[in-house]
Parts: sequence; C-alpha cells; structure tokens
Amino acid sequence: MSTILEKQIKVNRIVTTSLEHARAIEDPARAKIMEFLYKNSLSAEQISNELKKTGYKKALTTVRHHLEILKKSGLVEIVKIEESRGAITKFYGTSTKLLGYQTPEDFESKYSKIIDNTSVKIEKILRGLVPKSTKSKKDKKSQPQDYSQYLVLEIMNRAMTNVLEKTAKK
Repeated sequence: MSTILEKQIKVNRIVTTSLEHARAIEDPARAKIMEFLYKNSLSAEQISNELKKTGYKKALTTVRHHLEILKKSGLVEIVKIEESRGAITKFYGTSTKLLGYQTPEDFESKYSKIIDNTSVKIEKILRGLVPKSTKSKKDKKSQPQDYSQYLVLEIMNRAMTNVLEKTAKK
C-alpha cells in the first residue's frame, strides 16, 4: 500500500459547546431565532414574522416547538409575560451571542500576521492560568472529568464577550 496524500493538521481552533447546545442550534431556523433574541425580547408571533422576513416560512406552532427546544437547552428563556384581554403572551430572550461567519478566501493571508502576534501575547496569559486551574489528585477522585481546559476557554470566552460587547456599544 502506498500513501497518496498525507497532510499534517495544525489545531488552530477550538469549538466549545455542550451536546444540548449543539443539538439545539443544529437547525438553521433555531440559530436564526438566537440571532433575533440576542438583546431583543420577542414573542413567538414576532419571531415567526422575523423568520418570514429572512426566508424561513415557519408556522407559529413550529416556532413554539423551536423555542421549547432552545429553552430546554438553556439557550433561551422567558423574559416577560404579558396579559391582555385574558390572553397570555410570553416574550423570549437570550444572553448568548452566536458568532457565525463566512470567512473570505484571503482571510489567512490578510490576517495571519496579526493573529500570530496577538496569539503569542494571549498564550503567555493563558499559560499563567492553566496551572492554577488544574486539580489536585484528591479532586480527581471526587470529580471524574478534568475541567481545566474548559475553565481556560470559559475565562477567554467571557473576556472576549466583554470586549466585543463594549466595542459594539461605542
């Protein structure tokens, strides 16, 4: 047997999510709902109308089904309930921002230098965090999973969120 192609893969991206979150946003309409609800509270009917504007023709019952899946995963919650003429209207919201991008073909060549330079600086900070977040042998017996990598990712995620949110407000 001869090798026709062999390529070394350098890990340069980590995606962190729970299985419940991944399943909840696997449907493009649910991902779109997440976009609508970020910093907006909308009713199921309002969400249905917004979906229609973007080409997703979903019945109100389907939108409610999608909202229930997002709610069960913890990505969406009821933020307001209104009563009008005996009818109850629930408004939904989320504190999770989905960052989904289509990167241009020239992205690597255009931004690789700034990514490399900045990554070196951030790596120094992260190396200081990793030893503090690893568990002692005693902790490993009580908790089967090592969350040190997740902890570092969560610290970075929250810091990045704070920076992006403050930049967006300016």
